[in-house]
Amino acid sequence: MTNEATLVFETAVPIPFTVSDSTGIEKGALLKMSDPMTVALSDGEGDVVGGIAKDEKIASDGKLKLGVYRAGIFRVLASGNITAGDPVGIDGDGSLNYTYSLNGAGGVSGHKQLGTALETASDEETYLMELSPGYIEAGVA
Repeated sequence: MTNEATLVFETAVPIPFTVSDSTGIEKGALLKMSDPMTVALSDGEGDVVGGIAKDEKIASDGKLKLGVYRAGIFRVLASGNITAGDPVGIDGDGSLNYTYSLNGAGGVSGHKQLGTALETASDEETYLMELSPGYIEAGVA
């Protein structure tokens, strides 16, 4: 996979989520979440953030569970400029695995947050990010 998220500091153990047997997911892939506690490859910025794949999931291998990180410090790739402290979201199609600053998206209201930038980065640069999936509401700090 291109631009996989790389674990730098493990701050919590991965949690088992349900996955489709027919789907292949690379280690370090950014994932979207659906009900009930199911993950798949992210499609982009509108996704509800599931987390980051701990291991590879091979298509049609019979496995229906995948360890998913919902916390930790990861090295990820920037799409556009990102400043340390910015909330960041997913900007990719499941194979590109880019992140972008939610501050540059016309404000952060109503955005799905992947984490917080711990370093400043330019477009196509890697940087450290604290994984903390969530949803940012208007006026909530």
